[in-house]
Amino acid sequence: MKPVVLDTNILLDIFVFNDERAASLKEAIVGRSIQVVASQKTFEEFADVISRPLFKLDEKTQAGILAQWKSIARQHDDSNLAPAPWQCKDADDQIFLDLTYQLRPAILISKDNAVLEIANRAIQENILITGDYNAFNL
Repeated sequence: MKPVVLDTNILLDIFVFNDERAASLKEAIVGRSIQVVASQKTFEEFADVISRPLFKLDEKTQAGILAQWKSIARQHDDSNLAPAPWQCKDADDQIFLDLTYQLRPAILISKDNAVLEIANRAIQENILITGDYNAFNL
């Protein structure tokens, strides 16, 4: 099974919004039936996002969410990642592309249009970039 990288917006659906569309993905990652991979920089990005006032999460809740994600995801060292051959319009999302590129063949699940725009080029590198929450079943 290919490793799966989850963009921050997917993690929000899983851990903050409890979005029904992400229920089977959450079950698969919590049950460890798929291999999800993250890195220090992706953890930092997620921590930054959930700390924003928009989400109204107190520090204890934020810490709990981040701890749960860290306990599930296999951490990949991102200190020497080879850069992906494509640049994302949103610099904050580049780490997800670089990490997925390093892990190829792999799957990156995202709802971010700037990331999804790269999907057709990524296929050539045996990377599936998709907004399909159930892509881990492929």
